[in-house]
Amino acid sequence: MSKTNSLSRRSFLAASAVTPLVASLPVFAAGKIPVGLELFSVRNDLKEDEPGTVRKVAALGYDCVEFFSPYSSWTVDYAKQMRAELDELKIRCYSTHNGFDSFSEANIGKTIELNKILGAHYVVLASAGSLKTADEWKSVADRLNAANQTLGKEGLHAGYHNHQLEWKPVEGKVPLEILASNTDKSIMLQLDVGTCVEVGADPVAWINSHPGRIRSLHLKEWSPDNGYKALFGEGVAPWQKIFAAAENGGGVEYYLIEQEGSRFPEIETAQRCLAAYRKSRGLA
Repeated sequence: MSKTNSLSRRSFLAASAVTPLVASLPVFAAGKIPVGLELFSVRNDLKEDEPGTVRKVAALGYDCVEFFSPYSSWTVDYAKQMRAELDELKIRCYSTHNGFDSFSEANIGKTIELNKILGAHYVVLASAGSLKTADEWKSVADRLNAANQTLGKEGLHAGYHNHQLEWKPVEGKVPLEILASNTDKSIMLQLDVGTCVEVGADPVAWINSHPGRIRSLHLKEWSPDNGYKALFGEGVAPWQKIFAAAENGGGVEYYLIEQEGSRFPEIETAQRCLAAYRKSRGLA
């Protein structure tokens, strides 16, 4: 399926009206933080029909989406069409999930252009790879700082997304703490709750010790019996304490539900997780 032919005609015609500027995120009251979907959760559907899947996600009631690394291969025209589609659906894209290539000198110009078109605020590094020394982690911090300076000139900021590895001490130091201590405070620390809980780290303590920097969280669940296949609310993450910390000092601007798979089809999984989230917040 051709990407340029897969968006709606109305979106295509509206694409030229898209203003690729980055606006400030609105301030939301506690309990009313936008909740979106990390589109990796519907990755198989996305491969078959990218705009159609985004429309389905919007129809479920999500406020925003996070595109992951395949978006970096988009053309500028296609990104404008996708932005027009998002505008029509009244759904936002506050951040994108990226590999190191997106931050390279050769590619950062395109990264900036695509993210500004989408209306994103943060360009998040999804993973630093399998590093083995504290100096290697400090090098990642240096690269994030350098990229953040370039991004900052265009109204964007870098971010970092943790997995399990970042919680496991290297030379007596926790890698995620190395990154936090050696990066500019404007760089977002995007907390993946599931991986944090799996390795036995305390997400609430982490949020409280890094005020203002936990501007988005991946609401990924984990349980001893079902791992990441557990739906939101079926695992051991202390969600109410996490929400309280994130909204009272953590600096959260938006949440992103993420699911690596479940016993249900992808879209149904996304629907069930959103319903469980709303119930947990008293929004159902």
